[in-house]
Amino acid sequence: MEYIIATIILFISIIIYFKIADKYNIIDKPNHRSAHTQITLRGGGIIFPVAFIVLCLFNLNEVIEHYWSFGLGLLAICFISFIDDIRTLSSKVRLSVHLLSVILLLYFTNTFSLMPFWVWPIFFVMIIGTLNAYNFMDGINGMTGMYSFITLLSLLYINKDIISFTEDSFIIYPILASLVFLFFNFRKKAKCFAGDVGSMGIGFWVIALITLLIMKTQDYKYILLLSIYGMEVVLTIIERILLKENIFEAHRRHLYQLFANEKKKSLSFNC
Repeated sequence: MEYIIATIILFISIIIYFKIADKYNIIDKPNHRSAHTQITLRGGGIIFPVAFIVLCLFNLNEVIEHYWSFGLGLLAICFISFIDDIRTLSSKVRLSVHLLSVILLLYFTNTFSLMPFWVWPIFFVMIIGTLNAYNFMDGINGMTGMYSFITLLSLLYINKDIISFTEDSFIIYPILASLVFLFFNFRKKAKCFAGDVGSMGIGFWVIALITLLIMKTQDYKYILLLSIYGMEVVLTIIERILLKENIFEAHRRHLYQLFANEKKKSLSFNC
């Protein structure tokens, strides 16, 4: 019953957000890098921090005891990302908040106590890199949502049948948020896009879960759950270096962009 009520709350929340976004013109205009051609509401991924707030409503004591540092990190990175969706922020401001959020994530996952100090910078680089990979890949209807949904289902299976590394609810809530988001995003003419708030929010949650799993098992093979995004981003960077392009400038060389923009292959369905 808790999850049914939570899903209803999430649906109502995103519909209310649509009205706010429409009123205040929070939209995504297509440009030369876009796979879409119509103006679409931006920031639908706000559903992910909302999902954590709903989790708090049903499990407040547990959240205060175990998940407060994760929650602060998630809300901080989602807040600054949402502001960046509305107006462009200084990269220094964004990076500072990202750094603070990653510190809170590593504290939450006990990385500081379980790993030697010389490993900490590696985790920092990997996590921030993965967050940005999530952000880079948010460009095709349903892509980020479906990838996250499948990864979260895999983590739920591992948690239930292989090794318990967290509470089931901590995985189920982002699954519910992914389903609600996909309902409005995974269609030929998307109602909304995730925006930075969505890609950073769900990326942060997925990374936290995988880090918890790695810390619990001390087995790094679970990093492969991020391999699809990781390989694509790394290979794209290598290709741009070989082409002598500036890897820090905006581009449309990701595989999904080549399929959608150059090859005109549809990765979504009519709804």
